[in-house]
Amino acid sequence: MLAAFTFNTAENLPVGLLEVISAGLRVSLPAVGLLVTGYGVTVAVASLPLAHVTRAVPRRHALTGLLAALVVSSAAAAVATSYWQLLVARLLTALAQALFWAVLGPVAVGLFAPRVRGRVVGALSVAGSLALVLGVPAGTWLGRHSDWRTPVVALAVPGLVSLVTIAVLLPTSRPEEAPAAYGTRPDTRRFVTVLAAGTLSATGAFAGYTYIVTFLGDVSRFPPDSVSSLLVVFGVACLAGVAVTGALLDRFPQSALATAVGVQAVGMLGLYSAGGRPVAAVVFLVLTGGALGPVFMAAQNAMLHCAPGRTDMALAANSGFYNAGIAAGAALGGLILSSAGVRAVFLAGGLLSAGACAVLLGGRLPRAGRAVSRPG
Repeated sequence: MLAAFTFNTAENLPVGLLEVISAGLRVSLPAVGLLVTGYGVTVAVASLPLAHVTRAVPRRHALTGLLAALVVSSAAAAVATSYWQLLVARLLTALAQALFWAVLGPVAVGLFAPRVRGRVVGALSVAGSLALVLGVPAGTWLGRHSDWRTPVVALAVPGLVSLVTIAVLLPTSRPEEAPAAYGTRPDTRRFVTVLAAGTLSATGAFAGYTYIVTFLGDVSRFPPDSVSSLLVVFGVACLAGVAVTGALLDRFPQSALATAVGVQAVGMLGLYSAGGRPVAAVVFLVLTGGALGPVFMAAQNAMLHCAPGRTDMALAANSGFYNAGIAAGAALGGLILSSAGVRAVFLAGGLLSAGACAVLLGGRLPRAGRAVSRPG
């Protein structure tokens, strides 16, 4: 759980430090936004190949190696003297994260009975969501009051603690023999539907989230000192959404994902239409935050059920496609920001999220001429 918190903080920290990094390295805001895009592209491209190459590596060894890469890359990013050095360090972190979620999921849920695995996924997601509640806001505050390098290098500490703990306590086991190595209800059609919807949803969410600080300042007219507090509100909403959804995942595994994506669409479209009014902006910001974490969590949980083969490969595919959406969203947001302004970014994000919801709902319909298959 601490490792999940640290990786998610490392991934999202540049969002809160866009302007600080931009000023410190003397590059444009869209260029700093590419730190998020490059991260997502790397995870998207590397997830499946890394999962395939390491499929026989004991999970304890894999996790300790990934956390060692996180510690080294955090230190390298903190001493970067140019934008390109920082980008390279970020890409090293991304390579580690490309495999992290694929390895972590089967290891954690395999310790529990299948009937409660949704709650286990929820617990891991709560830890990851705390990155938005504590990690990113704290890093944003620290970076604004000192230097952006300080919160970046600070991530090496929990990374090192996680590394030592896992190296000492986690048993060594063959991946293919783990209790959660294979899906409980293999379903190729459901697998493809979740991948497609997750990609669209991530594209929409991160088109807006990458530039949320700019939106809150330019459109909602919040003063700079309020932005960190609003990021905390966003993170608390994400944490609450994850906690509630996690408690219901085992009972409503399919409905949970469609509901989360639908709420995300409402939140983003609400920010577009009413974000200029501070109270409305906070309301729709809460809705957007309350859906962001549950979308990925519910998709990961779906993969543990519908994976056509090994779950680590399915989770790697889900993480890869989701991060492809993150990269596409950050890039799309930068293009729209430059041409039409930050408000239009949230219109595009909301429409993409609505499209993802339509894909999920359509995927639950029976195909013409065939009976609906029911899991055994």
